[in-house]
Amino acid sequence: MFKQQYPYYLAGEAVQPNADLAVTNKYTGEEACRVALANPDAIDAGIAAAVEGFEEARKLPSYARQDILKHMAGCFRDRHDELAYALCIEAGKPIKDAKGEVMRLIDTFEVAAEEAVRVGGEYLPLDISARAEGYQGITRRFPVGPCSFISPFNFPLNLVAHKVAPAIACGCSFVLKPASRTPIGALIIGEILAETDWPHSAFSILPCSRDGAELFTTDNRLKLLSFTGSPDVGWDLKAKAGKKKVVLELGGNAACIVDRDADLEFAVQRVILGAYYQSGQSCIGVQRIIVHQDIYEAFKNRFVEETAKLKVGDPLKEDTFIGPMISQSEAERIEMWINEAVSGGAKVLVGGKRDGAMVDATVLENVNPKMKISCIEAFGPVATIQPYGDFKEAVRITNDSIYGLQAGIFTKNIDHVMYAFSQLDVGGVVINDVPSFRVDNMPYGGVKDSGLGREGVRYAIEDMTEIRLLILNKIGRI
Repeated sequence: MFKQQYPYYLAGEAVQPNADLAVTNKYTGEEACRVALANPDAIDAGIAAAVEGFEEARKLPSYARQDILKHMAGCFRDRHDELAYALCIEAGKPIKDAKGEVMRLIDTFEVAAEEAVRVGGEYLPLDISARAEGYQGITRRFPVGPCSFISPFNFPLNLVAHKVAPAIACGCSFVLKPASRTPIGALIIGEILAETDWPHSAFSILPCSRDGAELFTTDNRLKLLSFTGSPDVGWDLKAKAGKKKVVLELGGNAACIVDRDADLEFAVQRVILGAYYQSGQSCIGVQRIIVHQDIYEAFKNRFVEETAKLKVGDPLKEDTFIGPMISQSEAERIEMWINEAVSGGAKVLVGGKRDGAMVDATVLENVNPKMKISCIEAFGPVATIQPYGDFKEAVRITNDSIYGLQAGIFTKNIDHVMYAFSQLDVGGVVINDVPSFRVDNMPYGGVKDSGLGREGVRYAIEDMTEIRLLILNKIGRI
């Protein structure tokens, strides 16, 4: 099921020039397998192939692209256990979360299969004045060209899917750089894609070092760069990308407001999930909990009680809720940020301990909003909690951030819902659930330092295509 060596995919062919990239078991720290590592010459060849392959990919009829995507979704379903196991090993993702991500991978490809036959346009009446009488317009979307994709470690299947599936659906060739810590899922996707009628030259999946990946960003033969990862890296890549389109899905320090009329028990359980699933390594994980003062103590006590019950341990065990962070260095960073907050007057209500790459689920109170653990994306199993008095104050606290990805609100007050929708400076507002909620056909992305553009298959296709206008004169007159 889990191989000792994996090739990369260059122009759709499995290539094993080396086994230079070691992939570790994130729980044990031991080497799990080795992967071929692409050098700049291989990346250059992959881009050249994508340019050539684009001419074939764009000519595939809609039904053929749909069939490819359906076939891939079926293969993912058949290989569900293998994919989930690989996620556990390479990402340290608890097995329940890993199985959930495989199902989302299938969802994303199935949605893309539907959208493959919906890439259309519209009719435009142009006779808005006498001078344009007899003129009509038709628009149609055309694939933008060879695309560059750079994906992160935290969702190594589904965040690859959100780039690859829309590209296939609309006929764009691509080169993909998966995260070097978690390349296996992307390579299995490549193995399955290579079995289909998608032109082999139209895709390459090339694990490489960050230093060797410059061409993914700077090469002018590529017409779009889609990057998911940290804000610092993302904005730096945008500055180097030249004239190509850039889509950035970056970080956040998502806030969740619990209003005074909220279903307290339901809110506790959902915020637990939002804050600590996947060891908090999600850009829409709940980092800041803002609770109405009337229910603050009750919510806090229940939240701390439930947080203390979460099991930390081996991600392959069904009852594990929190697995390892992606590396010990990241766990050490979280520990340092917690200690800095405590030194500044914050109080640890539960957790706060680290063992290797494992960090206990942690709740902090009395946190200064300027502390790193509050104002910078933590990307770990830590949440801060604070009271508020007035709903406008809660919205202001939520907006007091350099990020703006998603926000969650537990409330029964429709006026508060509509006020938040109009005033929150975020890409998505989630009512009666956590900001961590995502369905794979919805528009997903942020504002401010959280990025540019939107993912979600149909919305990604909009970025991967360009509108072309046909103007007709004296047509249909007899």
